[in-house]
Amino acid sequence: MPRLSSPVSASAPNSRRIPSNAGPLVAAFLGSVLLSVLAFSSATIVSRDAALYLEVARQVVELGPTSAFRAFNWPWFSLLLAATSSVVGLPLEAAAYFWCTLFAAGTSVLLVLVTRRFAPGSAWWACLVVLSVPAFNQFRGDIIREHGSWFFSLVALLLALRWWERGGWWRAAAIQSSIALAALFRLEAVILAPALALCMLGDLQTRQGWKRLLQLNALPLASIAAMGLAWLSGAYLSQPRIVDFLAMVDPRVIWLQFESMADQVAAVLVNHGKADARQILFFGLSLTLLVKFLALSGPLCLPLLDRTNWQAVGEFWRKLRPFAWTWILYLCVLLVFFVQQRFINSRYISFLNLLVVPLLTMALMMFCRKHARWARFVVLLLLLVMVDNVVSLKPGKTHYREAAAWVAANTRADDLVYYEDPRIAYYAGRGYPVTAVTGEQVVTGQEAQEYRYYLFTHKPDSQSLGLWLASRQQHVIRRFENRGGDTILVIGQ
Repeated sequence: MPRLSSPVSASAPNSRRIPSNAGPLVAAFLGSVLLSVLAFSSATIVSRDAALYLEVARQVVELGPTSAFRAFNWPWFSLLLAATSSVVGLPLEAAAYFWCTLFAAGTSVLLVLVTRRFAPGSAWWACLVVLSVPAFNQFRGDIIREHGSWFFSLVALLLALRWWERGGWWRAAAIQSSIALAALFRLEAVILAPALALCMLGDLQTRQGWKRLLQLNALPLASIAAMGLAWLSGAYLSQPRIVDFLAMVDPRVIWLQFESMADQVAAVLVNHGKADARQILFFGLSLTLLVKFLALSGPLCLPLLDRTNWQAVGEFWRKLRPFAWTWILYLCVLLVFFVQQRFINSRYISFLNLLVVPLLTMALMMFCRKHARWARFVVLLLLLVMVDNVVSLKPGKTHYREAAAWVAANTRADDLVYYEDPRIAYYAGRGYPVTAVTGEQVVTGQEAQEYRYYLFTHKPDSQSLGLWLASRQQHVIRRFENRGGDTILVIGQ
């Protein structure tokens, strides 16, 4: 395979001056920070995942780093928050907002840089796309590990583009180090290594190609060799998260899960066999992922409906092949996750959208050139989407904080309390109790354990709730509501 060419270096002799134009990069960074601040300022409470990360970080600060691995099997983000809080003195939540804002701003700048390499003259358009694409920006108000994983993954891909042009052992090591850092946030980032290796398939016909492949993979191969030697020496290096990930991608396990789902589909189909059920299931799952991918692109996917813009897909494959291969492999990972866990959410899919930001930008530019009279309307629409991503008009979850304040003031730390949403316990200073039992299972009698207090965040129907209260001689002690009518019930004797 020929080296991936850079449109910047091939466009004109003086095109190397383009990187000196820092205007779009500065706008992307500052715009990203502003959007993150708007998103954080409108958040009433943190998400469930964020509460877990913050609680683990609190335990690290109080009990030491080893406590993190007892509470969570991949706690590197929490360790970063704890270290930041200890060194700088920031509250844990402020430290989390700081890192998420910084990673998001860095991701925005990297995407503008990559898009500028892909299509000269696209920097300002890329800035607009990066700050408006819903897949990325709708999560600005969340404290999530993805922000760090997205940032370091894009660092690795940008370094890979430069490595293809110049080579070098140190550049290759920097790529693999970036992948390792991304994996400390989300283990799925390790797929970048095989994706980059696949980009070199066409070069393996020559000795030089094999040498470059070794150069690119020297660091991970050395790591695998070191772990192998440690295992042979009797050292115990098992990490539950890695073990779970390897089990998830085991082809035998994937096939058994897929067959189980196909059996369920076949059971409800009339006049269709197992083979039809497999096809329906596979294409159904794939279509679900693609539909969510398009929905997370928002209006930015519309220019691709014009066939004349499809040439941007070919340019994307030719000039940004590491991004294209990563997109394909990550889609496969999502399919595996869908089969294994039987659910998928927008946060997991969003990385697909980030990878094609250069493609979306190019298609948008081509559309606006062809339909110049619509350009201003498109810009205005994307600005509105930009604001809509980070500003919510929904009522805040103030009732969570009110319920947490009641728990802190009226219960003891050793009381058995059932929290349907553990964020109430987090804000009450009672840790982050995790349970697989839902509130509906408790009310219907499927959970036999007795608690002194029950805090329900859903509204049980009056008949089942009344029967359950009578059977346990319980009653509703307090009721907390927000402006939208969402309710938390506090039940006890």
